[in-house]
This record gives sequence, C-alpha cells and structure tokens, in this order.
Amino acid sequence: MYLKNLLEELDVIDHQVDPKTAFNSIITDSRRAINGGLFFAINGYQLDGNTFIEQAIERGSVAVISEEPLGKHFPSDFVQVENVRVALAKISKLFYNSPDEHLNIIGITGTNGKTTVSLITQYLLGGSQNVGLLGTIRYDIGNRTLPSHRTTPDSVDCYNLFAEMEKAKCKEVVMEVSSHGIHQHRVDFVNMDTAAFLNLSRDHLRYHKTMEEYFAVKKLLFSSSLGFQLKNAIVNIDCNYGKKVLEDLSPNISKLTFGIEETADFMAKNIQLNPHGTEFTLVYPEGELGVSTNLLGRHNVKNILASMAIAYAYDRPMESAIKRLQSFPGVPGRMERIVAGQDFNIIVDYAHTNDAIDHACEMINEITRGRKIIVFGCGGERDRGKRELMMQAAIKGADHVIATEDNPRNEPQDTIFSDMKKGIQDEASERKVRFIADRRNAIAQAFELAQSGDCVLIAGKGHETYQEEKGTMIPFDDRKVARELIENLYFKKRFSTDED
Repeated sequence: MYLKNLLEELDVIDHQVDPKTAFNSIITDSRRAINGGLFFAINGYQLDGNTFIEQAIERGSVAVISEEPLGKHFPSDFVQVENVRVALAKISKLFYNSPDEHLNIIGITGTNGKTTVSLITQYLLGGSQNVGLLGTIRYDIGNRTLPSHRTTPDSVDCYNLFAEMEKAKCKEVVMEVSSHGIHQHRVDFVNMDTAAFLNLSRDHLRYHKTMEEYFAVKKLLFSSSLGFQLKNAIVNIDCNYGKKVLEDLSPNISKLTFGIEETADFMAKNIQLNPHGTEFTLVYPEGELGVSTNLLGRHNVKNILASMAIAYAYDRPMESAIKRLQSFPGVPGRMERIVAGQDFNIIVDYAHTNDAIDHACEMINEITRGRKIIVFGCGGERDRGKRELMMQAAIKGADHVIATEDNPRNEPQDTIFSDMKKGIQDEASERKVRFIADRRNAIAQAFELAQSGDCVLIAGKGHETYQEEKGTMIPFDDRKVARELIENLYFKKRFSTDED
C-alpha cells in the first residue's frame, strides 16, 4: 500500500512522503518492527512511542506516523497528524480492506458483565465456530482461538482479527468494548451494527477521573462520533445511566430494553435461585417462556436478558435460544463453582468493584444456608478511592472477610491495605475482617473457617492465571489453588469417614 494514497484520509499537519514509498505492515511496537513496516509513534499511558522512532527505523520501518513535528531533515518519510490513534484506526481499516463491512458486529459495554454477556450471546447466535469473539478471556476467529491480551484490542489488531474472521466465514462478531478501548480510538470506524449497555458503576477512575467522564466515554459508543452509525441499541433500563443512554439515542436506532425492576422489552419474573442454577419466566415482546440455566445469581438473570435481546434483534427464535441456553457451559472465573469433595460451596468470581462484590454477595446469600466468607483484594496502581467502597461491600455482604493481595503491581501491599481499612467503620465490622497478604494463605484461612453449608467466595481474579507484582507475572490461578488446598492431606483427613 502506497503511503501517498492515504494522505487525503488523514488530518495532516505536515508530511515528507516519497511517492514511491509503500508499506507492507502496520507497527505500533518498535520491538516488532520489520522491513517495510509503517510505524505509529503512540504516546501511551506509560510509554511514549516517539522515543522509539529511531529503533523502528533501524529495524526497517519505511515511514513514521506521529503527532510530533519531525522536521525537514528527518532521515525517513513521515506524516504528522492531529491524532495518531485516529490515524491508526483509519489506516488499519483500509490496510485490511474494511473486513468489518462484511460482518455483523455487536459491541458489549458496561462496568460488569461484559464477558458473560459476550460469551452467552456468542453461544446463542451459533457458537465459537460460527461467531467471532473479541474479549477478556479469548479471541475466537472461527476456526481457531487465540489468547486475549486485552479486553478490546488495538484498532490494528481489531481489523486484522476481523479479516481473519471474514476468511473463516463468520457472519457475526461479538466484542467487549471497554472504556479504555473507546477513549483510545480502538473501535473508531468499526462498522458496528449493535451495541449493548449493561450498567455503570465505579471503576477505572484513576484513568477517567470522574464518573461523569467515565460515562461520557461509554456513551460515545451509542453516538455517531466514532465514525459509524448503530442500527440497534440494547439497554439496561434498571440502570440510571442506561436511562440516560436511551434519552440521547438517535431516533434512527432500533431500541430494545431489558431489566428486572423496571418495565422493559425483555423482563424476568418468577425468579428462582438455587445453589446449582436459576429458573425464571422470560417476558418479551411476543409472549412468555420458561428459562432454566446452570448460571448462578440474580445478576446473571440480567446478563441472560441482555443476550436474549441481542439474539432477538438478530432474528433468532426465542424457543431455540432458551433450549440452547440450557447447555451453555458457563464462563471461566465468573461465578464458577469449585467442587473437590468439600462439604461447603466455593465460588470463584472476577468481581473487582464494589458493585460487583455487592452483587456477588447478594447471590451467595440467596443460595447459602450457612455463613458467607469472602476473600478479596484491591489492585495496585489503580483507583484508590474504590478500595474502601469494596471493603464496605464485603463487610455488608459476608459474615467473614479476608483481605489479601490482588495484582499489587508496583504498589506496596501495606498502602493498599491502609486504603481498604478506611472501609471498616465500627468495631463489629473490624471483628469480621482479617488481613493476610499472601493470597494462597488467605484462601487456606477461608477454608479453615468454612463449615458444612457455608460458602466461600474468592473474588477479584476470576479467570486470571497470574499475579502481577513488581513488574513480574507470577503464576497464580484461584481455581487451581482452591482445588489443591481442598485436595491436600489436611482436607482429605477432614472430609474422610472412619471407613476410609
């Protein structure tokens, strides 16, 4: 592709382009630069790509796109643009021949539930062989699955993966759309047909600063400011922010709402929760149908409603969707039950906000006749203000709280604990809480406390298989650790009978 042909597509401030300069790849990481690549110097959250321009040129990049002035004496071709991330999205789409135009792309956004709704929706629409997926856990491109490296990939990766999905003859794509992804122009110009708004609660405020800013970014997905026009919007009417999304939607967008508390297009009544699954009556525009699922908790009822609404928008018969839902295997690390011979319940969940912890505790309260025990931590180098709120939610929802580490990164664990302690507001609450820095020991302590009929909720990491600490990824999987602890000699003795 010739660089000169792209100039009219970009907001160019200055350029130095040889008419014969052509590029064969798009590079955003100088360490991956190859001969013939076009390097985008992105000023990131932690690193500035402009400091690596020389390295990219040395490795064979033929030109540079940057927001910085490079000058007449720069030894290579360059284009200075208003916004390098917008330029990356535009050029990526053209480079990969606009594969998104041949796909029905469904974006899922919200603070909590994106992964669950994405995976249920993919399953209802036809499964991983037929429906592409971009999300927190994995990327499905029809005939193969790749590990996810971020919830919403960079725009160049999005368009590359869309192209692979098109080759694999996928018709629909479900993708999680994070606030970071929207703000950093990763989904700009994507021909998105449908977007679902699940909810909004406190998260990512170290990045967005305020809830108003956070919501403003999320709402962009439902406007035309990202370079595409939605056909369908699926919105949680129980959420006040969802109501605001609805108020500002273009009249040209078809709307479907879902909820439990408010009157909506997709509603649930006669909800029955138990330790092994959930049943309810689905109320939708064409009538009522019974739903049975192995998914746990009231919040998953809303996740199912959102997914059913999307399936309905794509003309899937509700009877078939409900039947298919019965065999849905669940979502790794999302209300995942661990069964290893113990006489109490163990649930691993990704809950890492106060709202998510609140919902998770509500769920285990509804299915537990004994005590509720929660193990959770707060991530390092993230929004410090939510730590005390998470502690308050845990104290409110559980009988015993064990605070521990959860991706401390480069922040001292004592500092994180100090912030969490602000959520302990009286002596009764203080008696509920223990602080154990080592996560394995914290989980072991929870199991020591647990008795028959109790429930242990291990919150925060969910599907993750590592701890991020001091720049190192240390292998750690809550699910694996829980099984190991249950199956070790101490617990085998504890749960054995005299005959054994």
